[in-house]
Amino acid sequence: MKTLIQNKFIISVGLSILTMVLLPTSCKDFMDIPPQGQISEEEIKNNPNAAFDLVNGVYNTMWLGGFDPDVHGFQYVVLTTIASDDANKGSTPGDFGPSLDVDNFTLNADNFCVDRIWSGYYLAISRANQALSKLPLSPLDDATKNRLIGEVRFLRGYFYFNLVRFFGGVPKITIVPKPEEANNDEFQTRASVDDIYSLIIEDLTFAADNLPLKGATEPGKATKGAAQSMLAKVYLYQQNWTKVIELTQTVISGASGAYDLVSNYELIWRQNAINGDGGNNNIESIFEVQTGRNTKCDGAINLYSNCQGPRQGGKGGWQDLGFGFVEPTEDLVNAYEADDVRKNATIIFITPTGTRLWDGFRIPSQDSVENKRYNYKAYHSRTLEAFCGNNDRLPKNLRVMRFAEVLLMHAEASLHAGSAGEALTDINRIRERAKLTPLTVVTLDDVYKERRLELAMEHDRFFDIVRLGIAGPLLRAQGKSFVDGKNELFPIPNSQRRLSNNRLTQNPGYN
Repeated sequence: MKTLIQNKFIISVGLSILTMVLLPTSCKDFMDIPPQGQISEEEIKNNPNAAFDLVNGVYNTMWLGGFDPDVHGFQYVVLTTIASDDANKGSTPGDFGPSLDVDNFTLNADNFCVDRIWSGYYLAISRANQALSKLPLSPLDDATKNRLIGEVRFLRGYFYFNLVRFFGGVPKITIVPKPEEANNDEFQTRASVDDIYSLIIEDLTFAADNLPLKGATEPGKATKGAAQSMLAKVYLYQQNWTKVIELTQTVISGASGAYDLVSNYELIWRQNAINGDGGNNNIESIFEVQTGRNTKCDGAINLYSNCQGPRQGGKGGWQDLGFGFVEPTEDLVNAYEADDVRKNATIIFITPTGTRLWDGFRIPSQDSVENKRYNYKAYHSRTLEAFCGNNDRLPKNLRVMRFAEVLLMHAEASLHAGSAGEALTDINRIRERAKLTPLTVVTLDDVYKERRLELAMEHDRFFDIVRLGIAGPLLRAQGKSFVDGKNELFPIPNSQRRLSNNRLTQNPGYN
């Protein structure tokens, strides 16, 4: 049995800066360079490479996770997937109580998962603000500087988009506060949801105007298509259907770079392409968090893949594959049509006689593991993919945005705008890849169903059912104690409220 250690480190809003770690220069090779300290104004003025180091430092905040401040790791998985109707907590009943509280919606403002997410995202935003304060001083030409600024503003917009979906209004921090400014009200009080969305739109619009097309920059770097797609998603939440259609149509038409669906759905999450199909940074990839192998064996999201791997239970004799969290629900299983290839590509089913995974690894039998089902999309092979022995840092790229989601957003907005034919084309394009019979007519319920099944276990389901106003009935049907008017948002961490001398107001219903 694994012991979960909770780091009690508490972070003050806006002033926290991680030491810099350089991003990989490509999707495969990592630079083995010692962590870099804060870059001074003098260095940024005299060293053109310092600007790239600053930006790479922002990208690397996306690896934060585990039991430290978290952006995409274990706590992110808890608050997005376990909180939804697609998955239960999994693992053993008593393992990591804070995640069980999230699963059951019995959490309070002292919940560890919530605290780590708040800390992680403000660390990432702090790093972005540090970069944005220094990049204008670089001797690089204006076009290059604007591209780098666009990358950072894309990332900051994405970080704030997740924050506003987790918590609602949050402190709006866009500069590096001086020490004497740390306690100013603007940094210790919550901006409105509308103000945060305005900032997100400003950041992503600048990014879309200044970033290159896919293929004109390194894999993993933000592109025009990524910024346009993320901006479309922001407008989807604001129900601005005209903007959603405009932005997604640009991406679909190829004006923002060449995107298409991977032919074989199950290959989307592999590290390596098979016969030119799938793999990391494939044709469907619009934005994904880059990982890889370096000499420190830490070039990956902390406790992302490993927390979701099948866990040994009753019988010994084999080495388990992780902590066993995230068990896909029976409700998700039953939502798939009989011939939908996405089901077996999304869910590891543990059978009584054993289950063989795509790389040949065999899980002996159902009584050898804690749960009956696991998340296949999070699985990373220990034998056929890059792996240097650090299970907690398995180099699994995280697909943040892919072309199928752009099609789904376009379909949803088109239906709202009265263009059912456009929506039908989008949905049947996705269903064809799933080996399903095409529809002859399409409704919003059809779009919502396809969105659930296409993006299952990809960390959007909880946010989706909240924005659609259907979270309460669906989650209560799963036995979760979801309270309407409260649990659509997570609580503001009490640790942060204390640091602000209670100037940070609490979300309704939480103590």
